[in-house]
Amino acid sequence: MALVTSPSPSISGRSLRTQIAWVFGTLVVALAVLLSIGFGEVLKRRIQHDAGAALQMVADNTAAFLANGLFERIREIQVLASAEVVWRNGIDTPEVVHLLARQQAMQPHSLWIGVADAQGVVRVATGDMLVGQNVTQRPWFQAGLQAPYVGDVHPAKLLEHLLPPTKDGEPYRFVDFSAPIRIGPTTVGVLGVHGYWEWINEMIQTLIPAGAREQQLEVFIFDKDGQLIHAPAKQQALLQRLGQTLPDLSFAKVPSDAKRRNEITVLRWQDDKKYLTAHAPLPARNAESDLGWHIVARVPVDIAFAQANGAVEKALLGGLAAAAVASLLAWLAARRLSEDLDALARAARDLEAGTPGAEIPAAQSSREVRRLSSALRGMIHKLLSANEAMEAQVRLRTQQLEQANQELDRQARSDPLTGLLNRRGFDTQMNYALSLAHRSGRDLSLVTVDVDHFKRINDTHGHDVGDQVLQELALTLAARLRESDVVARLGGEEFAVLLPDTDLDGARSIAQALVDSQAGTDYPVIGRFTISAGVSTLENAEDTAQNLLRRGDAALYEAKRQGRNRVAVQP
Repeated sequence: MALVTSPSPSISGRSLRTQIAWVFGTLVVALAVLLSIGFGEVLKRRIQHDAGAALQMVADNTAAFLANGLFERIREIQVLASAEVVWRNGIDTPEVVHLLARQQAMQPHSLWIGVADAQGVVRVATGDMLVGQNVTQRPWFQAGLQAPYVGDVHPAKLLEHLLPPTKDGEPYRFVDFSAPIRIGPTTVGVLGVHGYWEWINEMIQTLIPAGAREQQLEVFIFDKDGQLIHAPAKQQALLQRLGQTLPDLSFAKVPSDAKRRNEITVLRWQDDKKYLTAHAPLPARNAESDLGWHIVARVPVDIAFAQANGAVEKALLGGLAAAAVASLLAWLAARRLSEDLDALARAARDLEAGTPGAEIPAAQSSREVRRLSSALRGMIHKLLSANEAMEAQVRLRTQQLEQANQELDRQARSDPLTGLLNRRGFDTQMNYALSLAHRSGRDLSLVTVDVDHFKRINDTHGHDVGDQVLQELALTLAARLRESDVVARLGGEEFAVLLPDTDLDGARSIAQALVDSQAGTDYPVIGRFTISAGVSTLENAEDTAQNLLRRGDAALYEAKRQGRNRVAVQP
């Protein structure tokens, strides 16, 4: 402030016009730079925080989807292995062969599904691979004799030379799932599945938001020991050669979600580049699928913070431009009273100190002073407006990200072929309906529907016609049922219909009407096709969704066994 009260000797002998321009111009430039830097830093931190939050959301969503995928796969195997009606006539019957083929069709990444007897000899398998071989030394068989089991990622061993080469030439890697097959208290065998690791990469690609390629956003998976088990494109071999492990092993020791949010940080990876890095541990939904994996998402720092650095530069340039305009106006102020100079100097000090309510006064003593004060007020308003515009842009980007995540969740609950709910969406609706039925004491029934001889349709007319059959059946189910009924495609050619406020007799009538209607309908190319249906109903207040589905599947199998094109009800 000494510049205002005691001009330097170099300008003390000059005119008042020159002294005012020098002193006030210097003050305005300093004020503009300080405000620009301050606002720019605020915007930079906000944008950096939002970039980190968006990256963390990708890591969290990937971890959640992966955990759900592992849980659903082991649950499917466990449910199938525990269906005694399937195994009662033997573990290598034609029905079992058909069931394994159907299960593989529903889960294409299950490259091998087989059943080994209690002595470890493979009795039946998809593609007849490994039939007759002894697998007692395989971890999935040893663990699967005792309880449901999910194995960590491992290279193919027995199947390596039985499968065709992968499309990218990389060796096969599998995640094993197995469960004991029991009839009563006796374990008669083990149901095993080798899941192809490629399904992990496909799932991650569906979760990566639009524009991720331009942002170079990448997702990695590390095992419980911090070793890299998944990387995008060709980077896995490179990073493993460089010795890349979990970037910061302290991630695995974070005890709470609140502290885990602080994991978003800038780290230097083994390729000697810095990345904005977010981490999320795999939130296992049961003990079997708790593999201790870590999901890590990263974006190069120069890309992640490009918008933030640009905001600082624009704010500074805007401030300097405004300061230049204000200095020019100050040079034109030839007459100014001392009180106006003092008032403006005090206002400038208050603004620099951040005093609440401080602003440049609208001086009225002369035309020149009035123009100068007006220019300063406009400059401050422009900087504040620019700050508000930047914050509005940040809010808009955040809203768009939330909408994109909502759309991802909707897609994850819908079947892309028929538009009906998929298994995940159906489970949510079923749990809700079951809770309502338990609380209110109302009836609740389930009809499981399966297309008869669907494989024959695919083999005869092609998969495109098979897809049309599934779409036509989905339209028929949706059209002939009530709005309150829930229709879903569980996978392959199997559908499920949840009937609230409907007892067993009512559900049987509805199922019979669906079967009769379908049998009497002609379609182009294939003519007619039939369906079979199984009916189950809620038995008591302790009944579960799993039991209801199991009884519905058992009834469906009974309808198939009786000759198809018919309805069977639960025992």
